[in-house]
Amino acid sequence: MAKEGAEKAEETEQMIEKEAGKEPAEGGGGGGGGSHRLGDAQEMRAVLLAGFGGLNKLRVSRRAMPEPQDGELKIRVKACGLNFIDLMVRQGNIDNPPKTPLVPGFECSGIVEALGDSVKGYEIGDRVMAFVNYNAWAEVVCTPVEFVYKIPDDMSFSEAAAFPMNFVTAYMMLFEVANLREGMSVLVHSAGGGVGQAVAQLCSTIPNVTVFGTASTFKHEAIKDSMTHLFDRNADYVQEVKRISAEGVDIVLDCLCGDNTGKGLSLLKPLGTYILYGSSNMVTGETKSFFSFAKSWWQVEKVNPIKLYEENKVIAGFSLLNLLFKQGRAGLIRGVVDKLIGLYNQKKIKPVVDSLWALEEVKEAMQRIHDRGNIGKLILDVEKTPTPLMANDSTETSEAGEEEEDHEGDSENKERMPFIQ
Repeated sequence: MAKEGAEKAEETEQMIEKEAGKEPAEGGGGGGGGSHRLGDAQEMRAVLLAGFGGLNKLRVSRRAMPEPQDGELKIRVKACGLNFIDLMVRQGNIDNPPKTPLVPGFECSGIVEALGDSVKGYEIGDRVMAFVNYNAWAEVVCTPVEFVYKIPDDMSFSEAAAFPMNFVTAYMMLFEVANLREGMSVLVHSAGGGVGQAVAQLCSTIPNVTVFGTASTFKHEAIKDSMTHLFDRNADYVQEVKRISAEGVDIVLDCLCGDNTGKGLSLLKPLGTYILYGSSNMVTGETKSFFSFAKSWWQVEKVNPIKLYEENKVIAGFSLLNLLFKQGRAGLIRGVVDKLIGLYNQKKIKPVVDSLWALEEVKEAMQRIHDRGNIGKLILDVEKTPTPLMANDSTETSEAGEEEEDHEGDSENKERMPFIQ
């Protein structure tokens, strides 16, 4: 392992030297890495969200390369994480959405390329992963040092990009909010997703924890070993859980919302904790749907504090991005990341990567996560060459079969297949 680490460190140094010595090409275009110059402005490739809506609002374009400000690091990005929240951002299906056009993405991994003033503890060439307040889906990002973490020598860039959002979210909910202990039980929805698999792995670090999971049937064979009990996402999981555990469970982790809120609360044991950390039930079609939003809101059981008091139940919410970027808890998160890296080094946890996609394949990648087709994390590999195009791109058509606007030529109306890990 030490030998592999040394080899990776040497590879990192070679990549930095190669980037530093590379003559920038004139003009734009192309799918490879590296920077370009137009006049005196250095440019990079990035995924641009032109406006809120369907997949047709996404495209790869050239933008000015950022430079680090005081307290920031400049990172040459190797891989970016794709999360369900990115799909909701694209639709404008979040509170106080930012103005468009924008570059999406909240996490990435790569190599430190430059340091802003007052940055300490990092050097050019360090392999890192980072949270970014948007702008992650690009060849280069700049982000404050408090959101950047060094990665182990034997952790790949794709694993590192799959690590921060999923594992920090899972750890915070289990240990900081719900106080998971030996002998407790957990119900997690979307068990085959990135957070679901992180929850399962972290639960395995505590003795005698029972994990109930819901997921699409086609995922069961792949994830059955990570769960104690696994149910179809469309089944009556409340009755299934109570058939096994009459009292219910100690912790419910809900990323769905809607009528699952009431079901989750009904399954809690006394002193149990229900945590809402997403609302994917609000996403049905390719674009934002007022009907889906209203239906999901209407189905949420109205919480009566007196009833919570009488039944000794706890209801909570968790948003990692708000905790980091709005509520100033970067120090707390750094401590959690340190613990998680320790578990990774002990071989107790390991990110599950579903598939790798080029930046130019972002539409297809986003369609895969929309269809709930992934097992683990989808990764945008900045250096990956797009795979050959196939006929009939399903991402250009909405779920209702209505053609999307703004077709941009025959090459855009074809489908690429992902690189499955």
